[in-house]
Amino acid sequence: MILRFPEGTRTAEQAAAAVGCQLGQIVKSLVFLCDGAPVLALTSGANRVDTARLGAVLGGAISRADADGVREATGYAIGGTPPFGHARHLRAVIDRALLAYDIVWAAAGTPDTVFGLTPDELVQASGAEVADFAVE
Repeated sequence: MILRFPEGTRTAEQAAAAVGCQLGQIVKSLVFLCDGAPVLALTSGANRVDTARLGAVLGGAISRADADGVREATGYAIGGTPPFGHARHLRAVIDRALLAYDIVWAAAGTPDTVFGLTPDELVQASGAEVADFAVE
């Protein structure tokens, strides 16, 4: 079920406050470029991406995609990017820390909507590879 919060869920902190969950339960869907190709890093709201570790996992040089690049790759704007259902297929990796929760919460396509799912459902729906690339 998709939940809407008029006050917004654009950041992990806003989403956790709106849902009433731990910051770590929020899925940040972040688009990076790996040797110029867009990739998706699904990261716990409590963590940051270590781009050197992400590059080692994906086998290339990592840079952050700009807002236009995110929209082109996913069909969504930053702050509302869901973890799957994108305009084109993206190679995806998921932060192992998200697997520690019974339920995680992800953006549902707009900066004021989220939905909950289990980490297993997230891995399956996103096709993401579980990896260690985050900094707590």
